Amino acid sequence: MTQTLETSVQQLINAVNEADSAVKLLQAVQKLAAAQSPEAIPTLIQVLGFNNPGAAVAATEGLINLGEIAIAPLMKNLDDYNYGARAWALRVFAGIGDIRALDLLISAATTDFSLSVRRAATKGLGNIQLSSLPPEDIAPTQEKIFRTLCLTIQDGEWVVRYASIVALENLTQSLKAFNNNYLIPQIVEQLTLLSQKDDEIGVQTRAKLALTKIKQEV
Repeated sequence: MTQTLETSVQQLINAVNEADSAVKLLQAVQKLAAAQSPEAIPTLIQVLGFNNPGAAVAATEGLINLGEIAIAPLMKNLDDYNYGARAWALRVFAGIGDIRALDLLISAATTDFSLSVRRAATKGLGNIQLSSLPPEDIAPTQEKIFRTLCLTIQDGEWVVRYASIVALENLTQSLKAFNNNYLIPQIVEQLTLLSQKDDEIGVQTRAKLALTKIKQEV
């Protein structure tokens, strides 16, 4: 049975490698992602660098569904030259929320030249799962994330500031979950400034929504 499964996954991988049109590639990647096999990880990572957004979405979802086992190979194979591939990879990190990706997300959110990479990394900072950390490391890590988001809310691109608001809202939930509420007033202060002074109405509106949700739950 195992051999049959391995053969089947290899056939799906072959279909991706042999696809001769964008439609066939998308269909092949969707089927490979649906198999949820660790054997598919290298091929799904490779697809992130293809010039096919539909296939990249399917590969991203497949890697997220595979979870933590996809993190190490993805970090090892992160493409420093293909900003599109980096953006998709960071979406995977954001979706999984593995703590091992924290420093990578911080670096990308604050220094990457691509706005799509900064946006994906910034959003991912709000999704980091901290339960695997020693208890004494949780609060310092949350503060590290908060300080990074204080930088990204000043980004020149509104989509990154918008992602920062989403991340701050999610960070608030994390703070409450671990009874580390001391940062919440500072988050409220930052969101209040955005809601009143940001140049983009969409950013102001999202900040107001986040404030409403946070104040309702405090």
